[in-house]
Amino acid sequence: MSIETNGPGVDTSRRTVLKAAAAVATAPLFIPASALGRDGNVAPSERVALGFVGLGTHGHGYNLNHFLSQDDAQVVALCDVFADRRESARQTVKERRNHDCEKVADFRDLLARDDIDAVVISTPDHWHALLSVMALEAGKDVMCEKPSLSIAEGREVMEAVGRHKAVFQMGLEDRSVVYYHRMCELVRNGAIGELERIDVKLPSGVLFDAEEQTPVPDGLDYEMWLGPAPHHPYTPTRTGAMQWRQIRDYSGGILTDWGAHLLDTAQVGNFAERTAPVEVQGKGVWPPEDAMSEMPLEYELDYRYANGVEMRVESGEVAIRFTGSDGWIGNQGWRGVLQASDEKILRTRVDDETNRMWSRPELEHRNFLDCIKSRQPTTYTAEDFHYLSTVMHIGNISMQLDGRKLQWDPEKEAFIDDDAANALRFRQRRDDWMKL
Repeated sequence: MSIETNGPGVDTSRRTVLKAAAAVATAPLFIPASALGRDGNVAPSERVALGFVGLGTHGHGYNLNHFLSQDDAQVVALCDVFADRRESARQTVKERRNHDCEKVADFRDLLARDDIDAVVISTPDHWHALLSVMALEAGKDVMCEKPSLSIAEGREVMEAVGRHKAVFQMGLEDRSVVYYHRMCELVRNGAIGELERIDVKLPSGVLFDAEEQTPVPDGLDYEMWLGPAPHHPYTPTRTGAMQWRQIRDYSGGILTDWGAHLLDTAQVGNFAERTAPVEVQGKGVWPPEDAMSEMPLEYELDYRYANGVEMRVESGEVAIRFTGSDGWIGNQGWRGVLQASDEKILRTRVDDETNRMWSRPELEHRNFLDCIKSRQPTTYTAEDFHYLSTVMHIGNISMQLDGRKLQWDPEKEAFIDDDAANALRFRQRRDDWMKL
């Protein structure tokens, strides 16, 4: 199946996806006995058939490899707009599982298969919500990388998961990391007294200079890579993982990339994982207008929650600290060792019966497979995906509006008395991808 993303009227609805299933002719693949549950392996009835969309550094090196470590995960199909990535991932599956799998260039071919239970999405951010909803409409459970591209898109995913009673997992590991889990457990259970302030530090943005247009290289479907984003001529490094994260059409910059990690811990420690701050003001240092990078290189944001807790987010390093009436706890660096104002805080015992923090879950990949079978909520639900993304989006919107202090209503999901800010809750998709 091919797609013409410059022409009008491309129907990406579920009806078209399902119609396409009958038209897609896939070559039969040899499946060895071990893949069918013989030779002491997991029985077919216990396996979860997976399709992967996006096979770059994270999609292949992290997500695919982690699922291949789970005996009950069956890799059925692989999709990427880069031909070499599809083939590299296919070779990994063959080496680790001793059987072949299908590789496709158009994700709709993958969604049309009725032998796939769930889809793992590891694409650039501008595809996250649209692909998730299309997969849900096709009857699949979904694991999707963080974040959404806009506030409205997060709500779109959350509502689609509810309509289809599907299992959704956000691709984020922090709640499984012992340091962040223990930090939140101590904060939520009063080890530092009443929480007053959270300080989060994230890396600075990266400046990429503008590039001249060049021909699209062989083996890349660039129009499909762009998908719902505005058309832009191809340039040599535009599709690179560091580069696209600095471009507004595809991402929210470092704030929504690294921020998703540490701000999730901040949200959980503040009992705010299903809400958002009520006030934000941020200022950023923006790249030159002629640069490829479009998102702030440096930034400072001040948030306030309804419970009075204040949160400062600033660029320069990686760290998080919770400050309460009786001391502080935090760490420096990714997965840094816990530190506190008093060693006694770190030795605080939490009673199992009164613990206000859930048990530390397994890695998100194992959790996703288990929840597909049990139909229970995952470590990171669609609600978590939406609310965490919202925290970061409202910060970017404040910076985009020259540091304006914004009042946010978490219940109505709207800025109070600010039409310009409310207009930025949405991102326009290209006409071809406007409707699901």
